[in-house]
Amino acid sequence: MAEKVQKVGVERESGYLYFVDKQGDVSRALMARGGKKGGKVSKVKKIGVDKEAGYFYFIDKQGDISRSSMNRGEKDKTKKTVKKVVEKSARKGKKK
Repeated sequence: MAEKVQKVGVERESGYLYFVDKQGDVSRALMARGGKKGGKVSKVKKIGVDKEAGYFYFIDKQGDISRSSMNRGEKDKTKKTVKKVVEKSARKGKKK
């Protein structure tokens, strides 16, 4: 679940992508549509939220800054990699 970090109350316009930039401010960019390229980034509100590592920051439906922990599934990835290495070594033994 996400938790609210800061109440901002940004009102959105259609056709723009709203996000939290590197400085912790609310920014927007024109979305690419039908062969047209996207637009330049412009700041909507200067907030200066301090970002912590391991969290994904976004603008929620109410227009406030929220965050959610990033789950990248690395545990499953390591199990699959080990399994593939074992299978390959078993195949090499059968060929001889």
